[in-house]
Amino acid sequence: MTFRMSEQAYLVLVALGEEPRHGYGVVQAVRALSDGQVRLGAGTLYGILDRAVGAGYVEASGEVVVDGRLRRYYRLTPTGLAAVRAETLRLAELAQRARRALGAGPTTGPTTGPTTGLPALGGTS
Repeated sequence: MTFRMSEQAYLVLVALGEEPRHGYGVVQAVRALSDGQVRLGAGTLYGILDRAVGAGYVEASGEVVVDGRLRRYYRLTPTGLAAVRAETLRLAELAQRARRALGAGPTTGPTTGPTTGLPALGGTS
């Protein structure tokens, strides 16, 4: 199965790379990772998880009943970890090429972007 690595899917995999999580835990982690910029709805989250499971990137890691409700936990597989690491490298290289293309050079401005932690355009790299 082909897995499309959208921004939302990437953030879900990053969240699961930190630790196994249940659905709401993934939603909270994605919101934190994106500084509140990405808010996943249940349909979007479970669609991503289903496709990631089908691609072998994610697997169920257990179920727990909390307050009468079942929580299914998911974790990243070694294949998923390799995929999210490769995407992280690809994005970093893309950002570096973009900075060069835009003529971003050393200045006295801020050195990191507000939400990415990557050097800001015009910042020192």
